[in-house]
Amino acid sequence: MRFIDEVKIEVRAGNGGSGCTSFRREKYIPKGGPDGGDGGRGGHVKFIASGTKNTLQELYLRKRLIAKNGQSGMGSDCHGKNGEDIIMEVPIGTMVRDEDGNLLADLSEEGAFYLLARGGEGGMGNARFATSTNRAPRYSQSGIEGEQGIRQLELKLMADVGLLGLPNAGKSTLLARISNARPKIADYPFTTIKPKLGQVFMDDGDGFVVADIPGLIEGAHEGRGLGIRFLRHIERTAVLLHLVDACCTDGKSVADQINEIEAELKGYGDTLWNKPRLLVLNKSDALLDDEREEALAVAREKDLPVFIVSAVSGEGVKMLLHKVYDRVLQMRKQATQAPVEGIS
Repeated sequence: MRFIDEVKIEVRAGNGGSGCTSFRREKYIPKGGPDGGDGGRGGHVKFIASGTKNTLQELYLRKRLIAKNGQSGMGSDCHGKNGEDIIMEVPIGTMVRDEDGNLLADLSEEGAFYLLARGGEGGMGNARFATSTNRAPRYSQSGIEGEQGIRQLELKLMADVGLLGLPNAGKSTLLARISNARPKIADYPFTTIKPKLGQVFMDDGDGFVVADIPGLIEGAHEGRGLGIRFLRHIERTAVLLHLVDACCTDGKSVADQINEIEAELKGYGDTLWNKPRLLVLNKSDALLDDEREEALAVAREKDLPVFIVSAVSGEGVKMLLHKVYDRVLQMRKQATQAPVEGIS
């Protein structure tokens, strides 16, 4: 199944049913009063965020969400049936925008609900208009049209930690080492072609979610390669793990690898560039002692926390996870305190 994280759809709520103009016709009552019922409400179009969904594939295939119209009213004070609502489950992290790009809703929590298009109200039947001075109204209301329009959907995965680096930095191997994710791993670039989520469990039973973003290449923020499509998925993260191939397998030095990713983060914008970041030198199991020290010295020039690990052997991974977990807890605490302190 393709990973679809952007979709434009048409939404159309149901129209309200018309009210009925009717009079009672009973034996021995030749001139019965009005008994026209109201029309039913048109169906709504609704979204609800669900952890069971991880792509907008279903909406990409449907293109249109058109709810049923309400049924017209009938005689004998029978009200029309409401149109059936359309309730679509979407991934947690789905953002809904109007045709002009204005944000309408951010479904960032399990069970978050949004009404995309409201069904039109049904018209009133003539029984509603009877008064002491007008006992036989011969008119009723038409139903109101339901809301409709174009909606743009954008998915930003909900993860605590973003894992990024150049192709072959070992991101998928590290994700498989630390989490319950089982990404495809192979010795060639772009093994990862869509974001992967993995749940990391700590000793206390709590944990955090890691998002593995497809490898970036130079010029990614301008649309080259795979990464630019998925950088948005780490905008919500608390911390970034910047993975570097310490063995320089592809011929790029540690400094060049770091600088290339930093250029893409800067190019994308302040949202990612200003996010807390840890430098992780991977593949330590394949380094000699002097190569290890040289790589560490280069990385420390960036004035960022530096860790050296081996995703294959597990060396240094536990220490890294504890540091990441501390950062995640710190960010969660700040998030919960923000409303109390008036921070937006």
